[in-house]
Amino acid sequence: MIKIAFDALPLLGRKTGIGFCADGQIRAMTTFHVEHQFVLNYFAVKNLEQHKQEMNAYLSGHQNISVRHAFCSPYLYRLLSGFLPVSYQWFFGSDCQITHFFNYIVPPGVSGKSVVTIHDMVYQAFPETVRGRTRRMLDLGLVKSMRRADRIVTDSEFSKSEIMKYYPEFAAKIRVVPCGVNLEKFHPVTDQKQIRNILKKYHVRSPYFLYLGTIEPRKNLERLMQAYARFLSTHANSSDSSENLPQLVLAGAKGWKNESLFRTIQQLHLEKNVLFTEYIADPDLCAVLSGALAFVFPSIYEGFGMPPLEAMACGTPVLVSDAASLPEVTGTSAVIVPPEDIQAMANGLELLYTDSALRKRLRAEGLARATQFSWERSAKLLYQVYEELLDESKKSEKSGK
Repeated sequence: MIKIAFDALPLLGRKTGIGFCADGQIRAMTTFHVEHQFVLNYFAVKNLEQHKQEMNAYLSGHQNISVRHAFCSPYLYRLLSGFLPVSYQWFFGSDCQITHFFNYIVPPGVSGKSVVTIHDMVYQAFPETVRGRTRRMLDLGLVKSMRRADRIVTDSEFSKSEIMKYYPEFAAKIRVVPCGVNLEKFHPVTDQKQIRNILKKYHVRSPYFLYLGTIEPRKNLERLMQAYARFLSTHANSSDSSENLPQLVLAGAKGWKNESLFRTIQQLHLEKNVLFTEYIADPDLCAVLSGALAFVFPSIYEGFGMPPLEAMACGTPVLVSDAASLPEVTGTSAVIVPPEDIQAMANGLELLYTDSALRKRLRAEGLARATQFSWERSAKLLYQVYEELLDESKKSEKSGK
C-alpha cells in the first residue's frame, strides 16, 4: 500500500475545466485502486462549511480517502511560496509517496515524488488572452514548478509538443494523459418534453446552435458572431423567417475582455438572435446539449477541449476549429474549420443546418468517438505515471544501500 495526495483546490467551488479534469481522474483513481490510501489536501480560510461538504462528496463510500485542511489562504500561500521556501510539508506532512498538483504549480518542500498537470501553453502562445494575474503567477512559478516536478502530465499530444517547444529542457519528464468524459453524466436525452421544459427555463427557442464554455477572447467568439451573421444573411431572402432560423445560444460564465464581443453583436444587429444563458445547472446540461441542432466550438487554443467531447457523448453534431488539440479530440467525427476563416465557419453552420444526413452521421460517429475517452482510461494512464515514479524510488533505494 502507498499513500497518494492530491491538491484538491481545483475541486472547490464552481469547477472550471481544470477542476473537472481533476475530479474525473481522482474519482476513477480512488475507485479502481482501493489497495492504496489517498489524501485530499486543500488550503482555505473562507467558506469552510461549504468546502467540507464538497470534500465529503469524495469520501462517501470510500474507506481509502481522507482530507487534510490547512487554515491558510491558498492565494497567499501561492504568492509567498513564489518568493520564499514556505514548505508544503509544514501544512500537510511528509507521509505521502506521491503528491499530484493539477493546476500548473508545484510548491516548495513537497515530500516524496511530485506530479504536476500542465494543461496547455496558452500562456506562451496567446499571452494576450490570459488574465494578468495568471500570467504573473506563471511568470513567477512555472519554470520552478517544472524543475521541482518529477513528472509533468499534459492532456494531449499537441500540448506535449507545445511544452517541448517553449521548455525543451523538461521534455524527458512529460507524459500524455488525455482527459475523459463521464458517460453516465453526458448521454443523449430523447424525451422531447423534458428538453422543451428545460429550454423554456433558459428562454431558449428551437432550433439553436449551442456554444458552451467561458466567454473569453481565446474562444474566438467574435469570429463566430461574424460567421453566424453571414449564415443568417444567406437566408435573408428565403422563405425562412428569422424566428425559424437557428438561434445562437452562448452558455457559460462571462470571463474577461468580452466587451468587444458585445459590441460586435450590436454592430451586426444580432441582439434578437444571440442568447446568453450564463451558467447551465448540471442536471440540465444533457437536455440543453441534446436539444441543440449542433454544438459550435471555434476556439483558437485548447489543451484538450472537453466541451465538444461532452456534446458528442450527448449525440449532438459538432463544429470545431482545426486549431490546437481539437482535431486530436474529435478526430473526423466533426465539421472542422480554420479558426480565422469566417466564411468557412459560416459554411459549416450552413452545412449543419441544411444537411440532415450529415447531422445523422456526426451523431453516430460522435457517440462512438466519445466512448474512446473514459475517465477510467485516463486514470489508468495516470497510474502508469505513478508506477513509473515508484519504480524509480525503489531502484534509487536499492542503489543507495
